[in-house]
Amino acid sequence: MPRESRPHERRVALVPALVPRLTKVGLQVAVEPDAGAAAGYSDDAYRVAGADVGEGALDGANVLLGVQPPTTEQLGRLGDAALTVSFLPTGRELDLVRAMRDGGLTALSMELVPRISRAQTMDALSSQAVVAGYRAALIAAERLPRFLPLLMTAAGTVPPAKVLVLGAGVAGLQAIATVRRLGAVVSAYDVRAAAAEEVRSVGGEFVDLGLETLEGAAGYAREMTKDRALRQRELLAPHVADADALITTASVPGRQAPLLVTADMVAAMRPGAVVVDLAAEQGGNVEGSRSGEEFITPGGVLLWGGRNVPSQMPAQASQLYAMNVVSLLLLMVDDGALRVDLDDEVIAGCCVTHAGEVRHQPTGELLTVG
Repeated sequence: MPRESRPHERRVALVPALVPRLTKVGLQVAVEPDAGAAAGYSDDAYRVAGADVGEGALDGANVLLGVQPPTTEQLGRLGDAALTVSFLPTGRELDLVRAMRDGGLTALSMELVPRISRAQTMDALSSQAVVAGYRAALIAAERLPRFLPLLMTAAGTVPPAKVLVLGAGVAGLQAIATVRRLGAVVSAYDVRAAAAEEVRSVGGEFVDLGLETLEGAAGYAREMTKDRALRQRELLAPHVADADALITTASVPGRQAPLLVTADMVAAMRPGAVVVDLAAEQGGNVEGSRSGEEFITPGGVLLWGGRNVPSQMPAQASQLYAMNVVSLLLLMVDDGALRVDLDDEVIAGCCVTHAGEVRHQPTGELLTVG
């Protein structure tokens, strides 16, 4: 396991508590110095858990575990036909995919783990969305210049804040539950059929716009037409204007985030309102949001754009992600030996390259076009 080299990444792919799960099945674990430091995991903690810590950790390694995609320099240090396990947004990493293919590496992408019941412990998108949703709720609460809960005092009653969440997937539901526990009145909207019941189950009120549902594959919403998107924004506008805080979470891996809120809708919000856009890295659900930045609009609304939000809570995010990674890796380990079984639907589903070939069809098509 190397140190993460990309900016703003504080997570780590393996935490000390999970090292024994790998050594018990016959694997040797090597960790680069300070690999876990940003997440609060010391080199000594890895040594006590049974890992070797040293600068030569990657040299000749059979497996590389990472959060962000590896660098080409790191790939060059691995052993022949090595395996990499990390997030790997292939559409933005085509040069790296070529290097992996040409180097005969097996690359597994944590984004591509199938969303099936037997792969739930490997679902890194969901585990990190939990962290992002919780963090988004805290950001909204901290940036909002007013109380969230109802307060009844001798000096008068302070009504609860109104929070609107757009997107009721894993991140959205966690944001709803967290804001609700903080005492706010929370409502939410999502285009999927199951969303209304899910929102109510965590204490939110579902906003029914009277539009048809848009259920897609793997539990994601499917893409909507321009006319449908325009009508949805028109119907959402009064709900956005009435909110003290707005949290948007709608995204689909590998695609541009849908535009849910226009600049005019933000301008209609009250001065002092807060907008938290978790999808800012994918283009944003909110017009004008910028990844990794926050600013006050001319109308006095604070607009906060997310950037690698799970990494802002690195210890717990790493703990969850490491469990996903270890669960996936152990599928391929038999008595200390590594076997990539492409007949296994989980392995086949998240395999990008193997034995000199690009196995992920959409990525292969992008490489052909390129």
